[in-house]
Amino acid sequence: MSKMKSVRIHEFGGPEVLSFDDIERPLAGDDDVVIEVHAASVNPVDFKIRNGQYHEVDPSMLPYGLGRDVSGTVVSAGPAAEALNVGDEVFAMLGLERGGYSEYALVKASELAPKPRSVGHTQAAALPLAGLTAWQGLFDHGDLRPTQRVLIHGASGGVGHFAVQFAKDVGATVFATASAEDQTFVKELGAANVLDYRRQKFEQELGDIDLVFDLVGGKTQMRSFDVLREGGVLVSTLDEPSSEAAECKGVRALRYTVKPDGGQLARIGRMVDAGAVRVHVAATHSLDDAANAQRQLESTHIKGKLVLQVN
Repeated sequence: MSKMKSVRIHEFGGPEVLSFDDIERPLAGDDDVVIEVHAASVNPVDFKIRNGQYHEVDPSMLPYGLGRDVSGTVVSAGPAAEALNVGDEVFAMLGLERGGYSEYALVKASELAPKPRSVGHTQAAALPLAGLTAWQGLFDHGDLRPTQRVLIHGASGGVGHFAVQFAKDVGATVFATASAEDQTFVKELGAANVLDYRRQKFEQELGDIDLVFDLVGGKTQMRSFDVLREGGVLVSTLDEPSSEAAECKGVRALRYTVKPDGGQLARIGRMVDAGAVRVHVAATHSLDDAANAQRQLESTHIKGKLVLQVN
C-alpha cells in the first residue's frame, strides 16, 4: 500500500496536538473518488474539533484527520462515479469521517463539483464549506428572495464574505456588521450599508429586516430580534436562538449545520466563473504548518479564508 502525509490529532487539545502522520492512501469504494489534494482550507470547525468542543467528534473517533474542504485532481474513482475521469479538477466539502489536511483525500461523488476554471486550487479550496454554509443559511433555511432586506453579522469572514455576494447576486438589499477596517471590503462585495459593530448599535439604525444571518452569536444574536419585521427569519450557524424571543417577536429562528452538496457547490462554482463571486484568501500555509494556520485563525480576525497548500 502507498503512504501519504496527513495531519491528524491523537488527543484533544491546543494546536500542539496536531500530528504530521504517515498513513495509508485511501482506496475508492463504489461511489468514492480519490483525489490528489492541491489545497485544503482551514475553518473554525477544525480547531473546535481539535480542542474537543465539537460534539459530533468524540474520543472513539481518534486518531482523527482534520480538514473539511479540498481542491485537487482525480486519481481514481469507483464504478458509481464513472462520470469522473482521472485528471479531472474538482473541489468538495468532505463528510466528518474523512480529513482534508492530507496529500490524498477520499471524496463521495455526491460531494464534489468541477473546480471553477477561473481560479486556482488555492482559491477553490477556500470555497466549499464556507460557500455552502452561506448558501444553505440564506436560501435553504432563510428562504431569501429578491428585493428582501438581509442583515449579515460577521460579514468580512470566510462565510460572511460569500453570504454578502450571494445575497447581492439574488437581488436582496444587504446590510452588514463588520469592523471599521473591514467596512470598505464588505461594501465592495455588495453591501449597501456596513455598520461598525464597535461604534454603532445596529438595532438603533436598522429595522424591517426580512432575514438576519447570524455568524457572531451571543448578545449580537439576541439584539437581532429587534430589527426583524413580523414574519422575518433569524438563521444562525452558532447558538440556538431563543424560541421565546422568536415567539414574542412573531418571527422564525433556527440554528443549522452545513451539509455537503455537490450540486449546490457546482452552482457556486459557476457563479465564480461568471464573475458574480470572488474568493478572498487572506494567507496560505504549507500542510506541515497547519498548527500555525489554526493558531492564526483562532487568535486573529481573518478577512476571508486561510488555505493550506498541499501538492
